[in-house]
Amino acid sequence: MLEFLTLKPEAFGLDISDLSLKIIKLKKRGKLLGLASFGESEIKPGIIKEGEIKNEEKLAEIIKEAIKKVKGEKLKTKYVVASLPEEKAFLQVIQMPKMTEEDLKSALIYEIENYIPLPIEEIYLDFQIVPPVYNHLDHCDVLLAALPKKTVDPYLSSFKKAGLQPKAFEIESLSVSRALIKDEVSTFPVLLIDLGATRTSFIVFSGCSLRFTSSIPVSSGGFTEIISKNLKVSLAEAERLKIKYGLEEKVKLKIKDINMEIEREERKIFEALIPALVDLIQQIKKHLAYYQTHACHEHLPPNGKEISKILLCGGGANLKGLTELLTLKLKIPVELANPWVNILPEDQREIPELPFEKSLSYTTALGLALRGIKL
Repeated sequence: MLEFLTLKPEAFGLDISDLSLKIIKLKKRGKLLGLASFGESEIKPGIIKEGEIKNEEKLAEIIKEAIKKVKGEKLKTKYVVASLPEEKAFLQVIQMPKMTEEDLKSALIYEIENYIPLPIEEIYLDFQIVPPVYNHLDHCDVLLAALPKKTVDPYLSSFKKAGLQPKAFEIESLSVSRALIKDEVSTFPVLLIDLGATRTSFIVFSGCSLRFTSSIPVSSGGFTEIISKNLKVSLAEAERLKIKYGLEEKVKLKIKDINMEIEREERKIFEALIPALVDLIQQIKKHLAYYQTHACHEHLPPNGKEISKILLCGGGANLKGLTELLTLKLKIPVELANPWVNILPEDQREIPELPFEKSLSYTTALGLALRGIKL
């Protein structure tokens, strides 16, 4: 069917952060999904700062150029499902008496002030009823999502200047959960850690919904800056060394003709990152403890209350040896997430155009694209 005749025009996913944007468009292949288009562009520092757009015109130009340069199929749709900054969002699961959706909408207007520290007229509010996995009780769980209008409006304006029409905006953690949780249901709580270029997000998902989110300034870009400073190399070289050697100090000792200078570089990388890694581990432990002590019942089976798995995504997840280090220190299995789990067949974790390691940094964009193709 021609696109302009369809009642549900296709939409692509657009993930925007302070320093980059990523585009993903999926397509239907019979009962399965496939990758149609993808691309990414840098955003110069200062255009977006801590999730707040400072220059709409420049961002609109970057978006337009990125759309022209996508790999794969040319983007012919102007409809987009776009991310909104996690650090500006308010997310909360609350319990409400069972009632019709219309009555719930009215009741939430009065309830919202107990959870969000902004006047109702200054925020955009959305909610969804969370279906229980276990134990249907006399009340329902409701996921509230809110962002300040002063944060959201510049995104809308920038997209319009770029010739796009948003079909939906979505807080990053919701997109990450959609991409990483198989069929968007988990019978036990899972901690998702998104190691991004400027910050790290912690997302707890259980049942049919995310339950808790938080962001900290520890970041993949911060790791690169530390290596650059300690080894006195450029940021580009520091990024290369980080990816090539990571935390696996002893991996090169297995090769007999090893260059000793390279071996010392490996040790320096690990040693340089120790303070940042200690900080990251302490932050994870703190957030795990907070969740475990504050989690109310989540309509889960009685034996499904504790976090028993951690999944890493984001570009920083590719740091060699990180999953092993975190597993050792946290005493919880830590593994790389699979952002294709709801897109590709079970035995596939990558496609030739977008290798698995690279796709970890596209997790949010893949989650947005999944919503775009289902809308």
